[in-house]
Amino acid sequence: MSKYFRVCFVLTFVVILLAAVALWQGLHSFVFAWVLNLMLMMSVLEFTQTFKPKLISTYYNSRKWEAEGNIYKWFGVHGFRKVLVWVGWEKLNKASNPVKKSLEALKHLEYSTRKSEFEHSIIFFIVLVLTLFVGFYYGFKQSLWLLMLNVLLNAYPVVVQRYNRPRLRKAINKIKGFSTGT
Repeated sequence: MSKYFRVCFVLTFVVILLAAVALWQGLHSFVFAWVLNLMLMMSVLEFTQTFKPKLISTYYNSRKWEAEGNIYKWFGVHGFRKVLVWVGWEKLNKASNPVKKSLEALKHLEYSTRKSEFEHSIIFFIVLVLTLFVGFYYGFKQSLWLLMLNVLLNAYPVVVQRYNRPRLRKAINKIKGFSTGT
């Protein structure tokens, strides 16, 4: 099956399913917000696994103000990470992607942070546009499920990746320094 056909098939399935849920529950329901996020995650994951973008933009480089992660700590990154442990996401993630201390494993993990950030950013902006539409059409109160789930399922994961990446790059540079003898 062609990779383009497979991606188009997934996108078509997602659009049909979302239209059905929207007609069944409405654009302002929790069910629609939840299904929207899950289906977008599935389709964006299919896209990134199929096309394997390099993600080498300077956007993924940490800025000076991000390096220590203080801004992310202020936004509650540690609390969100504790929630991920509490719901079992960390255990599931570690089982599928065990962390090793090799240079290649750390490079793969660092790429995974860029990939995850890319995926969640795309979903965030798609859901944000839909949230604004629902907010204007139905009113702000009716868009709260979309807004809350977008922050929880997309904005905070981006923050976690932005927080983790400088630490991974520091470890990669440290291992490179050991291997070159500096």
